Amino acid sequence: MLVTGPNGAGKTNLLEAVHLGTQGFSPRTRADAQVVRFGEQAGRIALRGARGESQVETELTLRIGEGKHAKLNGAALSAAEQLRTELAVLVFTPDRLAVAKGGPAVRRAYFDRVLGRLVPARATLSAEYAGVVAQRNAALRRIAAGFSSRDALAPWTQRVAALGATLVEARTETIAVLSPGFAERAEELGLPSARLVYEGTPPTVDQLEAQIERDLDRGTTGLGPHLDDVQLVSGVRDLRTFGSQGEQRLTVLALLLAEAELIAGRRGYAPLLLLDDVLSELDPDRRRALAQRVATKGQTLITSTTAAALPAEPAQLLEVSPGEVQLVR
Repeated sequence: MLVTGPNGAGKTNLLEAVHLGTQGFSPRTRADAQVVRFGEQAGRIALRGARGESQVETELTLRIGEGKHAKLNGAALSAAEQLRTELAVLVFTPDRLAVAKGGPAVRRAYFDRVLGRLVPARATLSAEYAGVVAQRNAALRRIAAGFSSRDALAPWTQRVAALGATLVEARTETIAVLSPGFAERAEELGLPSARLVYEGTPPTVDQLEAQIERDLDRGTTGLGPHLDDVQLVSGVRDLRTFGSQGEQRLTVLALLLAEAELIAGRRGYAPLLLLDDVLSELDPDRRRALAQRVATKGQTLITSTTAAALPAEPAQLLEVSPGEVQLVR
């Protein structure tokens, strides 16, 4: 499905509404009030579609000051973000380029979200580990200030070591299964010899205790997967430093397409792809390669200022103008 319209007409708003109605949150902001039309106090999104062989209906309502309420097939959910555990949706927006061009924290967060989507039982692992690190850091600061003894640090050190080892293992497994598809999709898009490099080392209690003095001076835990990075490489080049913006865009797209294939294989149906302004800065050959790839499985919604930017015939063409969406064909 191709959505066209001039800049500022509302193409991204439409894509955001689909994401909000299928995942329970906006890909742009976590401030719910920002997704309600200016001057209004509430908004509603209702969607109907298919998940494999089953029909699915979702409804999400949002009132400023009251939060979100969601239903799936008519049944109320306890939290709107439960939708993401039921419906597989992957999104590309221009700010996703931060995965390739941003700092290590952005990549850690991205791959931990991939981990959660591929292995839902481990979706909270990263947050649990971050919580334990925060508790250890607080204990370090209390000890440094003279409000606590070092004995209080030991349980948190043990938890950081245990959860850190589990997180490193889970990340390593995730990157191992994602890497072949990433390399293949990157090659199709004209990014040769692409690979993911993760060299996380599980922290041990002995290692953490060996640097307690340093941690006390800084008030933070200086060892563990909360400091790791995942390198995105083409040939011998680290794409964060030596990749063009076009190559960084291809990198993020290759990651998304590789994950989509894994999700399809594990869940039995392809995820919905939402690609906002994805065609800009891609040359005709790469646009053609992308169009051929997304046409093979599932449903994809692409936004563009012109229909000519997509070198393929879309199954549906929508035209957006302020306040209106028109089906062209």
